Amino acid sequence: MSIRICPSILNADHARLTDEIDRVTSADWLHLDIMDNIFVPNQTFSFEDSRLIIAHSQIPVDSHLMIIDPDERAVDYADIGSASVTIHFEASHDPRITLQTIRKHGARAGLALKPNTPFAAAEPLLDDIDMLLIMTVEPGFGGQKFMADQMSKVEEAHKAISGIVKERPWLQVDGGITLETIALAASAGADAFVAGSAIYGSENPAQMIAALRSAASPVH
Repeated sequence: MSIRICPSILNADHARLTDEIDRVTSADWLHLDIMDNIFVPNQTFSFEDSRLIIAHSQIPVDSHLMIIDPDERAVDYADIGSASVTIHFEASHDPRITLQTIRKHGARAGLALKPNTPFAAAEPLLDDIDMLLIMTVEPGFGGQKFMADQMSKVEEAHKAISGIVKERPWLQVDGGITLETIALAASAGADAFVAGSAIYGSENPAQMIAALRSAASPVH
């Protein structure tokens, strides 16, 4: 099983963002957190900021939309070059249509679940997603503590995804990922890992990316 390490630039130095993006080119994907201070109590990158980040990144960008109107805005992020666009189940009025529209505009379609949202909410939509994101913190801020109680949800999702005959969605976790917690998440079945503080708080992000990949790999 492939392991995908996805640095979150939420935790990068925003004053020198292009340099920070260039420090993580050994990763698989760049994780771009879009927050509107409505759906979550924080505001991050504007649409124009996002366009510049996507254009600069040498690795594919997953735009994680933590916004109140993903049904209207998701396609915009696909159109500016996001390789993947992830919407929140809790914010979407018609997630199936929005996920299908993301795909039609050339991006992978991701669906995110907050900690209090059960996997059962996403299960009917598995055929319409390319990645399921299970939040292991409450979305809104970086640097939070990993919620180990979410591993049962990851296990439940992994079991369901494993039963899919055709191309299976990736199973991603986001929040509190460290060298210790990534092994727990991988053991539960996750294969894509968003890490912010662990990578950008290290002296050598490339070495930390390699270490995270190694820590997640032995369990598969």
